[in-house]
This record gives sequence, C-alpha cells and structure tokens, in this order.
Amino acid sequence: MTSGRGPEFVQSLERGLAVIRAFDADHPELTLSDVARATGLTRAAARRFLLTLVELGYMRTDGRLFGLRPRILELGYAYLSSLSLPELAQPHMEALVAEVRESCSVSVLDGTEVVYVARVPTKRIMAVAIAVGTRFPAHATSMGRVLLAHQPAEWVDSYLSTTSLVALTPRTITDPERLRSVLSRVRSQGFAVVDQELEEGLRSMAVPIRDASGAVVAAMNVSARTSRGSSEAIRRELLPPLQKAAQAIETDLSGA
Repeated sequence: MTSGRGPEFVQSLERGLAVIRAFDADHPELTLSDVARATGLTRAAARRFLLTLVELGYMRTDGRLFGLRPRILELGYAYLSSLSLPELAQPHMEALVAEVRESCSVSVLDGTEVVYVARVPTKRIMAVAIAVGTRFPAHATSMGRVLLAHQPAEWVDSYLSTTSLVALTPRTITDPERLRSVLSRVRSQGFAVVDQELEEGLRSMAVPIRDASGAVVAAMNVSARTSRGSSEAIRRELLPPLQKAAQAIETDLSGA
C-alpha cells in the first residue's frame, strides 16, 4: 500500500478507508484473509481495523465473516447533506421524468469516476443497477464526458495519459485521442450522447449544471432504451426538456 505522501499524511486513515472500500455489492461479506488480500495489509493490521470498525458500529461480524452495517451510510450522507444540489435538483428531475418518461440522474466527478448524487428512475427494469452513490468510469458515461470536458486542459491531458479506458461494451471508446476529440465536441456543443457504451441497448444524454459563477459543478442525464428510436431522434426529443430542467436547477443554485 502506498506510503504517506507528505508530512501531514495519515497512513492509518488511508488504510482504514481501504478496509471499508474492500466491501461492495459483489463482496458484502469478507473474511479477515479476504480483507487483508484486497487491501494489501497484514492479517494483524486488517484485524485491528476490522475490530475497530465493529466497535464503532460501522461493521458487524459473526466471528468469521465481516460486513458493513447501515451506520456506514453516515459517512456518505455527510457529504450528500453538505450539498444543496440534490435537494434543489429533485423536483426538477421529477418533473422531467414525468414529461419524458425516462430515468434522470445527477452526478459529480470524483477522480476518474462519476458518483450519482441524485436519481429519479422510471419503473422499467434495467440491467445496470443505479442508485445514489453508484459509481461508473467517467469515460463511458454521458455525465462523465460532460464533466471531463469541462476540466482544465492540463487535467484532461493527465487523465488521458494515465487512465485505463476500460471497454464496458464493444462500443466503448477506449482510444485516448478519440476520447479527447469527443470531449472537445462535448464542450463546444454543450451536451454529450453515449450510445450503448455503458450498457448494450441503452443510450444516455447529459448536460452540465453550472453554479452562480458559471463553473460546471455537476451533470444531469436522461437515459433511454434504443427501442425508443435512433440516437438522433432521441436527441431531438429529449435534449430540449433536459436543457430546460438543467437551467431551472441552475437558477435555483444561483439563488441558494
């Protein structure tokens, strides 16, 4: 595991967070050995972190398996509750979903991933399970591309030179220079469309959400099954109401 990055860096906190991140939807329960292997910690160190989290109420154990307890949500909601954006966006998202009858989400950029901070789904069953807190690689999502497109040029250069652009479907763009070109177009046109790059049969369109200073602080999307129509038809139908909803959120943010 990476050592401290500076004199103020607390390595024990880094390791404790690594233990928490070892648990996810695919690994809701892990043994001590599993956690040690996933984090690169010794068994003794992993045991101390796990038992500390158990004592603090963030984790449970039956003596062999460990798992997160609901109290762990406090750590995420502390961030979400500090934002006015999800609360402000929710009614506009609900109105948009009622109008277009497609799911709507708002996300922010966290490193190389987008994190969903608000979502209003339709009742349709989709292969990709999405909820508040869900993360996806930014390069494969419409919201991610909007957020990437509005980062400083130096940041984008570093991102494209160091990030592994994993293919989630055969259509996912994985060539850095091709993605750079796409991001340039997204920035100039003001929206992004992703056609079956996150999931086969799913198209998504996103626009930026700006704060009072004009800085892009989040992105909002609508997603639709390919059966709704061609990519161009979906753009013509969904982009205007999506932009209108984003503008309404921006108005509320400016007055917040």
